Amino acid sequence: MPRLFLHNRRGETTRTDMASLTSNELGHLPADQDASFHDIRTMSLVKSKRRVADHGEVFTPPWMVEAMLDLVKGETERIDSRFLEPACGSGNFLVQILRRKLAAVEIKYGKSDFEKRHYALFGLMCIYGVELLPDNIVECRDNLLEVFAEYLGLNDADDLYKAASFVLAQNLVHGDALTMLDSSKRPITFAEWGYLGKGKFQRRDFRFDVLTHASAFSAEDSLFAHLGKHEIFTPTKTYPTQTISELAAEAAL
Repeated sequence: MPRLFLHNRRGETTRTDMASLTSNELGHLPADQDASFHDIRTMSLVKSKRRVADHGEVFTPPWMVEAMLDLVKGETERIDSRFLEPACGSGNFLVQILRRKLAAVEIKYGKSDFEKRHYALFGLMCIYGVELLPDNIVECRDNLLEVFAEYLGLNDADDLYKAASFVLAQNLVHGDALTMLDSSKRPITFAEWGYLGKGKFQRRDFRFDVLTHASAFSAEDSLFAHLGKHEIFTPTKTYPTQTISELAAEAAL
């Protein structure tokens, strides 16, 4: 199973601490800036003081997004690597991850329209997010869909556009990553998507709270260490294989 990378509002990506970065490592900073972040206050990083006070909402500036993603550069450029942003906001990180994945699609499959379209959708399928605020999750879905549609030259009448919209509705969840409950107070469930080739996609659903226990189950002294992951992490639902047109039809339901 491809690795899963997480970022949160404390500025953590995998096991790397942003405090360890120097100005030399932050290569995306303009020449007249440094890691003291003295110009951050001039950027639009907050929507309102009330939202900061109530929810701790502060957006990550673009140069820092790029610098942090470069710490896992190889994974961001893999089409099938899975990323989860548990406080995704309007998608600052996820949009840039998608751009990198689509660049990889173009390099590998750009000469085949069929393969490019299907692998671009698969790249989108490997991006996940949870967001507490309802307006942010709508913006996040819209922002990713806009980037995806622009890359492939789609409009909202295209089946691929509708399929992508459906995927984003499943992968970007309005909920609370701390409680692992969605906005309806039900356990958050994520769809694991696979591309089987020849235009066929496979979907299996897993509960978020179960997936987060992976490291505990695999620990050497764990009661479950002798078990294979397939014995612990069973999907809550497995779907028949689907094509782009079938996924598009789901969007209308």
